[in-house]
Amino acid sequence: MKIKIFTVGGTIDKVYFDRKSTYEVGEPKIGEILQEANVNLAYEISSLLHKDSLDMTDEDRRFIFDGVASDEHRRIVLTHGTDTMIQTAKQLKTIPDKVMVLTGAMEPARFKYSDAAFNIGCAIVAVQILDPGVYIAMNGRIFDPDRIRKNSKQNWFEEVSKNSG
Repeated sequence: MKIKIFTVGGTIDKVYFDRKSTYEVGEPKIGEILQEANVNLAYEISSLLHKDSLDMTDEDRRFIFDGVASDEHRRIVLTHGTDTMIQTAKQLKTIPDKVMVLTGAMEPARFKYSDAAFNIGCAIVAVQILDPGVYIAMNGRIFDPDRIRKNSKQNWFEEVSKNSG
């Protein structure tokens, strides 16, 4: 079983540019994270975008959809910015016969106290054991994109009833 990993940007891949005093999306860190964790399963990494999720457009989401839908792999992990990962997950729901798990981080992967490695680990396990569909792996939990929200005040994702959005 080979896992395809798509990266699209977000905080998980952000780097700090001291001269600019800003954070920008840099090169994906997931390969380093998996290597450091001594992960010994087959995976392939492909970058689709390098964007903050707040800057993503409908066209970007269509591009992500097309990339995932046309890929031959059945098990897909996507690293994505947390602000709009729910929107992207909902758009992917019409893709049949694939297990798709989106994950990200509240702090850049380069930070010592980032949640990136933990969330990636959860996503890698989840994509291997879940039934076909779209899921979000954050904060040690697996969520249905129709029953989740980002709680920015608490800095976590939480489950909500289907009707409360």
